[in-house]
Amino acid sequence: MDMNNQDESRNVEDVRASSGGFRPIHGIGLGTLAIALIGGWFFGFSPMQVLSLLSGNSPPSAQTTPDQGAQGPPPGDAQAKFVSQVLRSTETVWSAEFHERGQTYTQPKLKLFRDSYPTACGQGEAAAGPFYCPDDRIVYLDLNFFDVMTRQLGASGQFAHAYVIGHEVGHHVQNLLGILGKVNAKRNELAEAQANALSVRIELQADCFAGVWAARSQKDQGWRLEAGDIESALRAASQIGDDTLQRRSRGTVVPESFTHGTSAQRVAWFKRGVASGQIADCDTLAAGTL
Repeated sequence: MDMNNQDESRNVEDVRASSGGFRPIHGIGLGTLAIALIGGWFFGFSPMQVLSLLSGNSPPSAQTTPDQGAQGPPPGDAQAKFVSQVLRSTETVWSAEFHERGQTYTQPKLKLFRDSYPTACGQGEAAAGPFYCPDDRIVYLDLNFFDVMTRQLGASGQFAHAYVIGHEVGHHVQNLLGILGKVNAKRNELAEAQANALSVRIELQADCFAGVWAARSQKDQGWRLEAGDIESALRAASQIGDDTLQRRSRGTVVPESFTHGTSAQRVAWFKRGVASGQIADCDTLAAGTL
């Protein structure tokens, strides 16, 4: 993935100095933790809940994000610069898309943190991977976990990392369009299996939105995908579908408990977004089959 000379976003805030380094989660082995981490990155939907279930703890309660300590990333931080360039790319794509729809795109913030950090959606843990909080409209990211992606899944290359950001921003797009609010309200009225099925559709739509971003951004902004870029992201995605995660953790698959979609579904909807480049083709909520 070549993004040389691309503009950087002004919405990246670095709070790493006011948070600590990585600490392992008590009660979760490294192998299980790695699965949860990667799942949280690509799935985006409340990854802290995944770790809570694995560790037997309750999900975190809502908290307020402090503003102290927030600043721009330091010069010379190559990873932070890349994240900033990717975020700027999403801002350009989705601003244009919303303008075409007669709407205004509100750009999300992206906070770089270490260890843990309070958010409006609960205590954000580095071990949960990148996630989007709709209550404060912020994407939270610990850069150290890009290294885990490479080591644990073989998801090397910048595009696999960019895809994570694209997916999280996809949830922000859903939030602005009112999709998240409506679906979450509906989920509260349904039995667990039906609520889970709605979560799957939300996650697959965010995958598709990430594909739309990738297609439109490289076309309109001049950066290019290189050989193996998409394959790297898809290789990682194919290992973290609900079916694959359940086989690894429990040895069996329980479809009614899926909340993010199968490996095949995740790959298919991302590829659909890349091929189409149109948000209208990402209506997973209306799709008869996924």
